[in-house]
Amino acid sequence: MFLYPLKFVPRLFEKMWGGRKIETDLGKKLPPEKNIGESWEIYDFPPGILDSSTNRHSSPIANGVLAGRPLHWAVTEFGADLLGNVSPIGRHAQFPLLIKFLDAREDLSVQVHPDEKYCAEHPEAHLKTEAWYILQHDPGARLFKGLRPGTTKEAFRAAIDAGTAEQYLAAVPARQDQCHYLPSGTIHALGAGILAAEVQTPSDTTFRVFDFNRVDPSTGRPRPLHVEQAMQCIDFSGRPEDPQPRSPISAPKRRVITSPFFKIERVRSSEGIEEPLKLTEPAIWIMLQGEAHIKVDGVKQAVTFTRGETLLLPVAMKKPVLKTMSECLWLEVTFPC
Repeated sequence: MFLYPLKFVPRLFEKMWGGRKIETDLGKKLPPEKNIGESWEIYDFPPGILDSSTNRHSSPIANGVLAGRPLHWAVTEFGADLLGNVSPIGRHAQFPLLIKFLDAREDLSVQVHPDEKYCAEHPEAHLKTEAWYILQHDPGARLFKGLRPGTTKEAFRAAIDAGTAEQYLAAVPARQDQCHYLPSGTIHALGAGILAAEVQTPSDTTFRVFDFNRVDPSTGRPRPLHVEQAMQCIDFSGRPEDPQPRSPISAPKRRVITSPFFKIERVRSSEGIEEPLKLTEPAIWIMLQGEAHIKVDGVKQAVTFTRGETLLLPVAMKKPVLKTMSECLWLEVTFPC
């Protein structure tokens, strides 16, 4: 069996804050008249994490001879040929990243995710560190990232109770092609009018701390908050954000995020390039612009990919060759050494 670039069937989530940009901007077919907030591109969750069923939720492969097989099957079946030296995580041998697109027609709730210390004390919680790459935004869009300098735990808790927590949140104007690193413990909210790609550790543990005092139209009530859990996780230290390495903006390959869990690079390639891919580790490509294909020896058809598509590139592909049909831009996600 010859391995090749793998595409996956996305899992779509209807959200009260979602919209239609995943279809209109990224070209994915959405169910009619549904506000879709999330498209999970690559995911692998053991039973009991996403719901109370005994089912494992893992991305179905969408292309080639492996179509219909779940990602977790491929991780188990191919091992190092797929992942090289990258190890699956946890006792369920879970694929170590979750890749999404997010469409925020309205503000998301203000939330925080648990860190390693909280997870060690609460086995039901799972570590979540993430990064947002802004693909498109409406005029005036902003996001929230961290707390304003000098915010104390006591003041913030009082503001939550009073419904005025927004005054303590650090607002950041949205800028296309900007990447935001959100380590666990960072309070944050994606703002209305933003379309983003998200790279994260595979967790769905989210503590909602403030929801802009709105009502869920499906219930006629405010959505539940998780204030006590959130207050245990929020970083109130006031430490500045860890500096991220920056290559020259014109560089063909530019590092935008380095974290203990993943690396993200922004890659640009001119039209008409044809060159071998030399992979020493698995990579995930999130296509932002253009069209290209990858031909692999032993595989009949080249894998073509365009804007809005996500690929998993196995390590052990046989002589893969990349050819760009137009000027291309993609995010390359790799794993720490």
